[in-house]
Amino acid sequence: MTERYDVVVIGGGIVGLATAHALLERAPAISVAILEKEPEIAMHQTGHNSGVMHSGLYYRPGSLKARLCREGKAELERFADAHGIAWERTGKLVVAVDQRDLPRLGELESRGRANGIEGLERVGAERMREIEPHVRGLAALWVPETGVIDYRQVARALADEIRAAGSRILTDHRVTALRRVRLAPTVPGGRPRGRAWLVTTPRATLLARGVIACAGLQSDRVAAMTGHAGRERIVPFRGDYYHLRPAARPLVRGLVYPVPDPAFPFLGVHFTRRPDGEVWAGPNAVPAFAREGYRRLSFSPRDAAASLAWPGLWRMALPYVRTGLAEMWRDASRTAFLRALQRYVPDLRAGDLAFGPSGVRAQSLAIDGRLVDDFSLGEGDGILHVRNAPSPAATASLAIGRMLAERAIRLFELPTKGPA
Repeated sequence: MTERYDVVVIGGGIVGLATAHALLERAPAISVAILEKEPEIAMHQTGHNSGVMHSGLYYRPGSLKARLCREGKAELERFADAHGIAWERTGKLVVAVDQRDLPRLGELESRGRANGIEGLERVGAERMREIEPHVRGLAALWVPETGVIDYRQVARALADEIRAAGSRILTDHRVTALRRVRLAPTVPGGRPRGRAWLVTTPRATLLARGVIACAGLQSDRVAAMTGHAGRERIVPFRGDYYHLRPAARPLVRGLVYPVPDPAFPFLGVHFTRRPDGEVWAGPNAVPAFAREGYRRLSFSPRDAAASLAWPGLWRMALPYVRTGLAEMWRDASRTAFLRALQRYVPDLRAGDLAFGPSGVRAQSLAIDGRLVDDFSLGEGDGILHVRNAPSPAATASLAIGRMLAERAIRLFELPTKGPA
């Protein structure tokens, strides 16, 4: 039998859950189904997140990232308080360790002020030692707004509210086909009742007025099912973390980050004190040969072939060959990883590190080799696509969900109670 819904959301990560939650707040009379291909929600990027609640420091003023990060963080804090989810403002120290970092630190400060970050402070070595006694550097930015949270707990709380509102979260439902269909008239010879999406999974067939695709690592493949693959593809990058052993955890009080290198599109290794007291060190950033592979030797022939066949990968890689090789060496060598960490915390020793978790970042890459830096949202006939939602998507998830819900209400002509 075909199940009928007003909206089907593809993807049970934090962005998909936040979108369904926002829809039901604004249009409580509608029916929503979330389709998640795994046996549980939040098993990929949400479940492998380091837990940082970003302040909006890094993002180009006026970009979706900058605006939605700021709005989403405030909404996330309120949501956590309302649902008894622990979070903490640990603060972040962005450290310049050599003279080359100083001009970039100044640019970062200007960007942070333009984005309205409160309490942002340029500090010297003495003030830096007051904040983080074991961190060394020439200067730093102190960002007291930055915090940490467990995003899996947020995802579970969203899921609980979605179910309480009468909508469904269908796990083990991998979407295998999406087809636009015309609805038959209710009486013979009558007028067609418009168009809908027929969504197929191995376990069910669903008919929906509208579809919102929040498929993360599989977002380009879901878009391709609709005939709108576009000129971007997901190229996965894996990041490996180390834990600091309990005796070494006092070396880091909060979050310690590098000054981003504009010659490389990723942030570099950093330290994160998590809500449970653990300190994660990392990650690096190396190409992944499996979109959902969390080990160094994880390999998917399909995923590897898709990445290697995409011209944008080779056009992106050429300018970063030297930096990329250094990242790969740091991934393979514990000693090289330790040296990178010791630039910021010199007292760290090899015995202080234990292997930790890994994550895979869904990075959208254009055919011309340009990494899609901002959030990228697409819109079609009765469908919305989240094409690119890398960090800080978890921080911004409630704001992204609100934006998608408001678009969906207009695009799908959904009934609301009061203003959307």
